[in-house]
Amino acid sequence: MDDSSSGRVAEPKATQGERKRHSFLVDFLIRLVKEKPLGTVGGVITLILLFTGIFANFIAPYGMNQAIAGDELLAPSATYWLGTDHLGRDMLSRVIFGARVSVIVGLSGAIISAFLTLLIGLTSGYIGGKFDLIVQRVVDAVMCMPGLVLLIAVIATVGASMETVIITLGVVWGINATRIIRGAVITVKENMYVAAAVAIGCPTSRILTRHILPNVMAPIIIQFSVQVPGIILTEASLSFLGYGIPPPTPSWGGMLSGSGRNYMMEAPWMAIWPGLALSVVVYGINMFGDAVRDLLDPRLRGGVGRYGVRAEKEASEKGG
Repeated sequence: MDDSSSGRVAEPKATQGERKRHSFLVDFLIRLVKEKPLGTVGGVITLILLFTGIFANFIAPYGMNQAIAGDELLAPSATYWLGTDHLGRDMLSRVIFGARVSVIVGLSGAIISAFLTLLIGLTSGYIGGKFDLIVQRVVDAVMCMPGLVLLIAVIATVGASMETVIITLGVVWGINATRIIRGAVITVKENMYVAAAVAIGCPTSRILTRHILPNVMAPIIIQFSVQVPGIILTEASLSFLGYGIPPPTPSWGGMLSGSGRNYMMEAPWMAIWPGLALSVVVYGINMFGDAVRDLLDPRLRGGVGRYGVRAEKEASEKGG
């Protein structure tokens, strides 16, 4: 009797939780479409990038390095929608596989960066004292170096590969972003509930994970959304200079360099399509990340910073 009654009580709770999550997602999508049209476009671009990167093997009409003899430097046509390069490789297929490289590098680098940012920012901001002083001087030293020069020096020393590029970008971007999280942690740890947790003998690990971490997730999400396109663009810059993803793996930056520059006048589509794909993806992810920040940040809900609320207030004032 008790088991059946407890089962009946637990089922509605689970159903209620699922309904809340479903309603939150639906409400978020509705607000995204209504209030952030550019963010909606950016979200569509981001989804297309993810879909293209995941299913590149099924979408691409040819292999990423499949050269067809006699079809060198062909202009866009019904057979080759984006033309071919100097080796007879289909440009559409190479752009599609380049999207996979961008997805892997952008997401992996941003995840490493977020983990390192949390590790350094949480410990440095919460512990403080000499530990914070030493850590921040190391961060200052890294931030003082020109980012691209530092990346080139590290990759040239270790050797160019996709793994090296991902780890190097993640570490450098993660260290440079620790100041924001450290400042947020210093602000949060001054609250009374943190002092109460310390007073009752709560372990430091629990204070960090249960009391401080949830309150600094907003800047982490914002940084992640900003770092993904930034890392993609930085990888393209490195590949353009010859220090990024080594050939024959197609990278949008690598496609712009070398043959793309050599045949730019004879076959401009070799540089146009990779450059256009890179620009659209970086723009789309930035717009989507900015929209997500505005919609999820509780400080902006109902405030004058939201365009829709501001427009409604102005319209009501004019009508009154």
